[in-house]
Amino acid sequence: MLLVIDIGNTNTTLGVFEGQELCAQWRLSTNRDQTADEYGILSRNLFTLGGVQPDAIKAMMVSSVVPTLNPVIQEMAERYFHLNPYFLGPGMRTGMAIHYDNPLEVGADRIADSVAAFEKYGGPCIVVDFGTAITFDAISERGEYLGGVIAPGIGISAEALFARAARLPRVEIREPERIIGTNTVASMQAGLFYGSVGLVDGVLDRMCAVMGPTTRVIATGGQAGFLASALKHKPPVDPFLTLEGLRIIYERNLSAAHRK
Repeated sequence: MLLVIDIGNTNTTLGVFEGQELCAQWRLSTNRDQTADEYGILSRNLFTLGGVQPDAIKAMMVSSVVPTLNPVIQEMAERYFHLNPYFLGPGMRTGMAIHYDNPLEVGADRIADSVAAFEKYGGPCIVVDFGTAITFDAISERGEYLGGVIAPGIGISAEALFARAARLPRVEIREPERIIGTNTVASMQAGLFYGSVGLVDGVLDRMCAVMGPTTRVIATGGQAGFLASALKHKPPVDPFLTLEGLRIIYERNLSAAHRK
C-alpha cells in the first residue's frame, strides 16, 4: 500500500492507495506546531478507524507547501512507518514539462493536480484548486504545464473583510438565497460567495479564450464542492485529484528506478 500526504496551508490530506484504488482518505487541519510523534500517533489512529494496517504501508509520497513541516513528516515516516518518504520536488520525475520561468516556484500540489488532470481528462485543460488560495493551472494538449493564475481564496477574502471593516460582523460563509441582500449579513454572504464565483468565471473566460474552445475545466480542493456548482463553466469536481497525482508520480519514479 502507498500512503500519500498533501500538506497545504490550511488542510493536510492523507490517502491510502492499494494499486490504483484509493482505499481511505482523511482531511485534517494543518498544524505547524505538531510534532512527529503527534502526527505519527494521529495517522496510526486514523488507519485503525479506517481498517488499514499500518504495517501494510510500504511507501510514502508527500507534497508540501509548508517547508517547516517537511522534517517533521520525515521523522514521523521513519519512526512510525520505518520508511524514507519521497517528497515531490526537484529531481522527481513527473513526466510533465514545466514551462515556468523558474520551475521551482510551482507548488508541489499544483504539479500533482496537473499530472493527474492530464492523465485522467487529457488536454488542453485547466485545474481550478479551491484552497487557501484559488489556483488555476493550464496544461497544454501535449501535457505541458504552461503556467497559471493565483488569486485569494474565499477564506482569505473573508478574513480581510472582517479585519479591515470594523463595523462588519463575522458571518458564516455560504451560498446566499439571493444576490441582493436585505441586511448586512446577507449582503456580506452574497459578496463573498458571488465575488469568488465571479472571479473564477472571469479568469476561466480569459484563459479559455487563449487556450481554445476544447479546453476542459476540472475543479478540486476543499472549497470546490461549495463553489463549483455556481460557476457557469460547470466543471466536474474531482476531490482527490492531488492524491491521485501523487500516486501517478510515485509510480512513474518507481518504474524509472526499475529500468535502471
